Amino acid sequence: MLSEFSLIDRFFARRARATPRAPLGIGDDCALLTPRAGEMLAISTDMLVEGRHFLPDVDPYALGHKALAVNLSDLAAMGAKPLAFTLALALPQAQEDWLSAFSEGMFEIAERFDCELVGGDTTSGPLNICISVFGEVLPQHALRRDAAQPGDDIWISGTLGDARAGLGVLRGEWTAGDEEAAALRKALERPEPRVALGIALRGHARAALDISDGLAGDLLHILERSQMSAHVDVDAVPRSAALRRLAADVQRRCTLAGGDDYELCFTAPISARSAIEAAGKSVAVPVTRIGTISALQAGVPAIVWHDAAGTPLNLTLQGFDHFHAD
Repeated sequence: MLSEFSLIDRFFARRARATPRAPLGIGDDCALLTPRAGEMLAISTDMLVEGRHFLPDVDPYALGHKALAVNLSDLAAMGAKPLAFTLALALPQAQEDWLSAFSEGMFEIAERFDCELVGGDTTSGPLNICISVFGEVLPQHALRRDAAQPGDDIWISGTLGDARAGLGVLRGEWTAGDEEAAALRKALERPEPRVALGIALRGHARAALDISDGLAGDLLHILERSQMSAHVDVDAVPRSAALRRLAADVQRRCTLAGGDDYELCFTAPISARSAIEAAGKSVAVPVTRIGTISALQAGVPAIVWHDAAGTPLNLTLQGFDHFHAD
């Protein structure tokens, strides 16, 4: 039977290594990180809880991927380059085959983004995964939520809604063909963090965040921090071919209020349009303009939704809430 320390050594510590950026990692009371001169540490933590953030029968390899991917997505939204991460893991039981697949999925994406495991903790309990990730970024290049300005374009990377649509298929809320269902489920279980795009946007974008709880809720975070409002063309919000095969009302619900997309939503001045498009092409990630930042209306940050013809839409939308989830 695996003990706590044999579990750590077998599945996690042996893949960790000392580097100039992280000269001391697993095995001591603290890890030591060395960001490059003049750069700030960007730090984010996310927790994934079984039954709330993932289904009990999820593929453990995919879960290992997603657990780190959602944290790397936060670094992408800040324009930060990944350095290292820690892992706190509560397990109902130490199953070797599950741990092997989980760690392989996690280390595959960690190595792809050159992000090193430097510490953490394990314990017994309901399945819970908590990762803290560390990145580096020059102060003047950090993409903050409070930097949007009137007249800025609002941009989206990739497409929105697939993850929520995939969850709906798994729950039986709606149906999809086999090919579409597989594509939607992949979006839900294996999101791709836009780290390269976040770095490419440095010096061009102003405000940014990653869409984890749905466009309606997350864009509002930028507006609240920047004290702005926004006009958004719902028909311009990018959708995948798989999502376009579902009913129109399902498409709208998933693209505007679905969660787990982990695409970037960011603002940039009109003068940066060519640079933004070039940044997307340079990293092979499509970027789409969906709206405009405007001054406050009645002193309250808000989103005005309209269709492609400019007709206002009376939509009641709310992003994912971890205490009141649908």
